[in-house]
Amino acid sequence: MNFKHLHYFWTVARSGGIARASERLHLTPQTVSAQIKLLEDQLGTALFRPAGRGLELTEAGRLALSYADEIFALGDELRSALASHRGAPVLPFRVGITDVMPKSLAYQLLSPTAGLDEPVRLVCREGKLDRLLAELALHRLDMVLADRPIPAHINVRGYSHKLGECALAFFAAPDLAGKCPAFPACLDDAPLLLPGDDATVRSRIEAWLESNRLAPRVVGEFDDGALMMAFGQAGGGFFPAPAVLADPIEKQFGVQRVGLVEEIQDVFYAITGERRISHPAVLAVTEAAQEVLTRLSANG
Repeated sequence: MNFKHLHYFWTVARSGGIARASERLHLTPQTVSAQIKLLEDQLGTALFRPAGRGLELTEAGRLALSYADEIFALGDELRSALASHRGAPVLPFRVGITDVMPKSLAYQLLSPTAGLDEPVRLVCREGKLDRLLAELALHRLDMVLADRPIPAHINVRGYSHKLGECALAFFAAPDLAGKCPAFPACLDDAPLLLPGDDATVRSRIEAWLESNRLAPRVVGEFDDGALMMAFGQAGGGFFPAPAVLADPIEKQFGVQRVGLVEEIQDVFYAITGERRISHPAVLAVTEAAQEVLTRLSANG
């Protein structure tokens, strides 16, 4: 296998398309397409298939991507290990972030690691909770950030540390927000974007809607919160997000908060493989989490 071809495939898959990957690789789209075709010929299977104007991964492509993630992560660790012999040692801090975890919140929760006396090299992996817990069990991750503790049906040795919780808020693009003079009544028969079934807050939102006799039109479901917000930014519908992120969400996406729901609490956890935390970066995250959430709440 030509690992340069594998790297081109990995870049296309992670960039979301050949055009964007070509910019990152400083190659023409035709060259990237040809190199991926060579990789598919070597492997004897298609890795992408047409989807509208773009491409999507085949089942074989998704499997190949999971291996490519590990291959290039090991390459990064190799470079880091070799670099530690040339200068000050850098402690790797490998964090799994679930798809449903708001990325701006994950950034804020991880920010205390930047001020540690012992420098750390942050390595983030994103995916489904079950896959990330498997990586944690194999000691490929030091911590997983999630919206739930370890589910009872997953047989993985680990420990769930509650970081904090916050109320849920609803947002919308300005034009749609202007049609919401009375919250939450304005949600009735209105377009609504929701987190996917993997998000624990999803069932709480549905129960709250039912208890308030609200029947919005669910026009989209998203495993990725940032994608849901992008659709909301374009006016696709009202969408929920943690209230502590109101300020950055409004600034980044140009939307407005239309209402706060104290009855629904978003809860966040750090999951580790050890009960007594010894990794200094994990300790910094868990100790500062409540302060981070309080600060964000005050700003929001």
